[in-house]
Amino acid sequence: MTDNTVAVVDYGMGNLRSVSQAVRTAAADSGWQVVVTADPEVVLAANRVVLPGQGAMPDCMRELRESGLQDAVLHAAANKPLFGVCVGMQMLLDHSDEGDVPGLGLIPGNVRKFDLAGRVQADGSRFKVPQMGWNRVHRKHNAGQSHPLWRGIPEDSFYYFVHSFYAVVQQPQHCAAEADYGGRFACAIARDNIFATQFHPEKSADQGLALFRNFLGWKP
Repeated sequence: MTDNTVAVVDYGMGNLRSVSQAVRTAAADSGWQVVVTADPEVVLAANRVVLPGQGAMPDCMRELRESGLQDAVLHAAANKPLFGVCVGMQMLLDHSDEGDVPGLGLIPGNVRKFDLAGRVQADGSRFKVPQMGWNRVHRKHNAGQSHPLWRGIPEDSFYYFVHSFYAVVQQPQHCAAEADYGGRFACAIARDNIFATQFHPEKSADQGLALFRNFLGWKP
């Protein structure tokens, strides 16, 4: 293990190939070693951790717990930069309506399902659930500043989403960005050394790579 290791957590539920390849691309020529691992000891020893997630929240929480990786992820959340992606973001909250399951409780808030039946968008088309496709991301400014991971990324950039559930944070300062799909919702959340996105940076071209690049240089 080198002094510059990023662990992508493999608990059986993440889009590992796309996420790890995007982080490796962002890390090119920077000296970072990116490893995909199901070994809690590797996660504990890593300098930075990426927690991906896809599928149903109850399955993700069960697999994280049964894989033996949950304690290592909690240790990372308390001690080093951690980046959650998609369901990996939802898992950081207190509770999800999807399966009525508790999350990791790292950021106060809950996960709700989109309720958009019968509603239409500005172009007259019906809202579809899940939201699938590109959507504009509006960064939030706390104490007059946006989060450091937005550095160098144009305001209101587009990112790629695939989700039926969304985050509701209890404290406004934990919302790092919002998107609008039948109403505004938190699409990026942050606290201390934790940053996470509902959208998929690994599927969001240059602006997604820029987020991962900023994560690698982040010193919370």
